Amino acid sequence: MQRDNINDMLAFLAVAHERSFTRAAAKLGISQSALSHTIRALEARLGVRLLTRTTRSVSPTEAGERLMQSVGPRLQEIEAEIAAVAELGEKAAGTIRITAIDHVVDSVLWPRLAPLLEQYPELRVEINSEYRMVDIAAERFDIGVRYGDQVQQDMVAVRLTDECRMTVVGAPRYFETHREPLTVQDLSRHNCISLRLSSSGRIYAWELLDAGKAVQVRVAGQSTFSGAYQMLHAALSGHGLAFLPADMTQPHVAEGRLRRVMDDCCPSFPALHAYYPSHRNSSRAMQLVIEAIRYSRSSLTVAD
Repeated sequence: MQRDNINDMLAFLAVAHERSFTRAAAKLGISQSALSHTIRALEARLGVRLLTRTTRSVSPTEAGERLMQSVGPRLQEIEAEIAAVAELGEKAAGTIRITAIDHVVDSVLWPRLAPLLEQYPELRVEINSEYRMVDIAAERFDIGVRYGDQVQQDMVAVRLTDECRMTVVGAPRYFETHREPLTVQDLSRHNCISLRLSSSGRIYAWELLDAGKAVQVRVAGQSTFSGAYQMLHAALSGHGLAFLPADMTQPHVAEGRLRRVMDDCCPSFPALHAYYPSHRNSSRAMQLVIEAIRYSRSSLTVAD
């Protein structure tokens, strides 16, 4: 394949993954007009349209989807091997892209990565925080972080934490006018703060225990958010009950700003894991990042 074709293919993959010329151009560091010209030239050489363009969206055609599935992974493997060869020396350089939930970034990843970045000035990390399940291969992430039961079987998984204890919490102000819930059934009488899942658009059902049996409880209330920190702030303001990880709520519980309730109904979720395709572990930068975030007793920050 000619070098121009390779560069043009990388440009096409960026647009197809981002579903946007604007975002892809920013990611590639080129102008939107130059990117549009590149894609048109590639389509002309191949004699087939690769992208369907409207005023509001960009999506791959059947031919474009085939290229994404067949050529995309091969180019990623080539890039990974080139990066591995380039990093055989003493210096660790390059960018490692990670996707994780926002509170995991703050409580687990960043405290462990910050010292590493100080030690290796040419190493870079790009962290994306969102609640949907991301296809890290398709969206060109190096590492994903999720609970252990959410990791795909064909991925390499590295444990980051102990099991994650969950809590139901409310502010003392809220309990001035609401009786403390004792059972799962009591939640129907409470103002519960909800999380809308970006992957499905649905409201997250609280995963609780009822007499020791796992149940999913569809709660209701006045406020719905797309992130855990907004839910925490709403609970702190006395707006209602929130279902959140213990590492987020424990400092506020200890200071009396929140009260834990229904502890017998709150399960522990599987440990958090970093996961990635096996070929991604070949670069030195990737190895350093994995070792930095890997589980160890001294690195744990999750409260009980």
